[in-house]
Amino acid sequence: MELKTPLYDAHVKAGGRIVPFAGYLLPVQYEGVIAEHLAVRQEAGLFDVSHMGEITFKGKGALASLNHLLTNDYTKMPLGKVRYGILCYEDGGVCDDLLVYKFGEEDYFIVVNASNRHKDFAWMKDHILEDTEIKDISDSVAQVALQGPRSYEIISKLMKEEDIPQKYYTAKRDVKVGDINCIISYTGYTGESGYEIYVENKDAEKLWDLLLETGREYGLRPCGLGARDTLRLEASMPLYGHEMDETITPLETGLDYGVKMNKEDFIGKKALQEKGEPKICRVGLRIIDKGVLREHQDVYVGEEKIGHTTSGTYSPLFKTSIAMALIDKKYSAVGQTVEVDVRGRRLKAEIVEMPFYKRER
Repeated sequence: MELKTPLYDAHVKAGGRIVPFAGYLLPVQYEGVIAEHLAVRQEAGLFDVSHMGEITFKGKGALASLNHLLTNDYTKMPLGKVRYGILCYEDGGVCDDLLVYKFGEEDYFIVVNASNRHKDFAWMKDHILEDTEIKDISDSVAQVALQGPRSYEIISKLMKEEDIPQKYYTAKRDVKVGDINCIISYTGYTGESGYEIYVENKDAEKLWDLLLETGREYGLRPCGLGARDTLRLEASMPLYGHEMDETITPLETGLDYGVKMNKEDFIGKKALQEKGEPKICRVGLRIIDKGVLREHQDVYVGEEKIGHTTSGTYSPLFKTSIAMALIDKKYSAVGQTVEVDVRGRRLKAEIVEMPFYKRER
């Protein structure tokens, strides 16, 4: 049976179309995916992401455990910094990708994908080093994402200037939005500037209403899962279960920036070394023929199957279909023409640079 986030009643009241997702009932859209998508690109959108998981790492062994478990290096991470990381199995396959927040030398806050929360926690608990206390606090935490070019104008109406994170991938704890105590980070999953805000469940609806009311004059509107997916795809952001899973290594899907092979060790490092240079890679596709690319569609050059699409959609911004795919590396050059099997029809597409969309800073 699916769970409800603390904002479920607010979504129903606002006319959100509710669907099951990652074990929760969440809005897929309100007024429409395209309208919500363009609102985030042009003004601002507000998402309920309370289904995401939150895990704390504390104690003298917390840093050592993080460096043991994750592919990235957290040794010289400054206080208030947020850093991407990948949790691998011994064979190099991906258990999950996540974010690590550092709030103290022995105090870390980890955000994991909703569908992987219990699996991640069990894996972490079984593999942490001594003097590390980990706790799954997901059920007590709500999260909303304020995203879009006008996000700063909105949040600055509700917060002290010094409490707003100024640098990308930084965070502040124990600050207030209005009179609501929260964690706020300058992060997001849309390719736009914006903030992710964590509060106690009891404050979630108050925060949601406050943001929407304050943001009304700036074009802020509530957004659903549909726009969240099309936005992250335009920004070429990978999604667990699509661009990565237990059969795909982080190096095969282009996440090298989050893998520090010069680090002394981490779970999966030996397997990545033994696999050597990846033979497949992640690429961006833009359709040439008429049609819409979706996930799990075979990609060909001539009669040779070279891979498959991992995510695909109609891009509201570019008004054409785009996709990401995992393919044989020797066919990965930008400009390469391929064919994608769309319901038995071979449609031409071209490999293009990623990200498809990159905001002007």
